[in-house]
Amino acid sequence: MNRNLWLLAICQGLFLTNNVTFIAINGLVGLNLAPLGWMATLPVMGYVVGGALSTGLVSRTQKRFGRKTSFQLGLAVAVGSALLCCYAAYSRNFWLLVAATVIAGYYNANAQLYRFAAAELALPSGREKAVSLVMAGGLIGAIAGPNLAAGTRSLTNVPFAGAYLALAAVALLAMALLACIQFPPPPARQDATGGRPLGVIMRQPVFIVAASAGALGYGVMNLLMAATPIAMQICSLPFSDVATVLEWHVIGMFAPGFFTGHLIKRFGPLPIMAVGLALNVVCIAIALSGIEFRDFLLALFLLGLGWNFLFTGSTTLALSAYRPEEKDKAQGALNFCIFAVLALSSLASGVLVTSKGWALLNALSLLPLALTALALVWLALVQRRPAPG
Repeated sequence: MNRNLWLLAICQGLFLTNNVTFIAINGLVGLNLAPLGWMATLPVMGYVVGGALSTGLVSRTQKRFGRKTSFQLGLAVAVGSALLCCYAAYSRNFWLLVAATVIAGYYNANAQLYRFAAAELALPSGREKAVSLVMAGGLIGAIAGPNLAAGTRSLTNVPFAGAYLALAAVALLAMALLACIQFPPPPARQDATGGRPLGVIMRQPVFIVAASAGALGYGVMNLLMAATPIAMQICSLPFSDVATVLEWHVIGMFAPGFFTGHLIKRFGPLPIMAVGLALNVVCIAIALSGIEFRDFLLALFLLGLGWNFLFTGSTTLALSAYRPEEKDKAQGALNFCIFAVLALSSLASGVLVTSKGWALLNALSLLPLALTALALVWLALVQRRPAPG
């Protein structure tokens, strides 16, 4: 575990500060500005749609300019989009807010590659631990994000406009830290353009399961997390409670990063992903049992734990699906799958929680979890088959 990894872990934490703050405030700002109530989470959806639309461009910039320059471009976009969000809040322009979050999606698509970059900063024998450590950097976001949203809520006479200004400063800090990281040089052009066709890579069972489990697990987490601030407001719980719930949710997401890598190295990714799946089911059971503060708190904490096991496991599993010269297109395809599901879950989150309620939203979350369970069982059976010949 070297200096570059620790700096990248801090950058991951600052990225999650951006994400958590967006989740905490965008639905509420959207609810205040949207023409119709079901549109409240469109700004949340815009963030992930922007990420999905940016995956191809990010893959090209990563291949052409390398990790460092591409990551810095993402942070520059983060600064500009946060300032645009602030202006949209001041001018009470809902559609400008949505557009600004779509632009911010470019930063989202860039920073989602921090976890893959972590594996390149470590020796092959330490890749699982490196990925897990950088994921653990999200603890910074767990503490900073909700407190940033709560502390800057009334910084100006426009609710949450100050939070957007603070996010621009957070991105500038990340740019300074990223400048100190030394990434491995990009592969020679002849290697970077080589490898198998993307279709061949994506048809591998290990890729299919890594992509589907990562996307569906992330989608369920996003579906419930994005709806939580609105559901708690509907239940007449104060924003301070919302901030506390989100803080512990994100602690659950990233605190296991200090040991998830050790568990994956010892037991393999599939058993760890199965544990994450079970934690998600328990989360839904608790969410269906009540709508008090403690119910939201415990359910969202377990949701975060389940996401960590499932997503870190799927990321590690994906590392075996491609060769070094194939990483840009393979990682771009993985992230596109995730962003596509996140976009759908972000829209569904606002529609379901405002029209059908918190209970039905949770019950419907069991369907993608069941599909994920089937995918894990299928891959386990495939891997047990004896090799031909």
